[in-house]
Amino acid sequence: MTRWSFTRHPASVNETYLEHMATAGSFGWRLLGASLACFAHAVLPFAFEKTGSTAIRELHERMVTKRVRPPAGEAQRAG
Repeated sequence: MTRWSFTRHPASVNETYLEHMATAGSFGWRLLGASLACFAHAVLPFAFEKTGSTAIRELHERMVTKRVRPPAGEAQRAG
């Protein structure tokens, strides 16, 4: 595997490899927590009624709405 494979995607979202690792990891932990809440909600319908949908909404806001993209063509040159 080349270094390019570790930097191309992070560069496409204007992050370094380590920044991307931290961001993706934080999304993973948040999704894991939301997933566990959804399973608990399946058994106890009165519990965690909005936890899953709130997590999805907030993660979408972080991932899509507030994303800073590099200028066109810059991500391809970064690799």
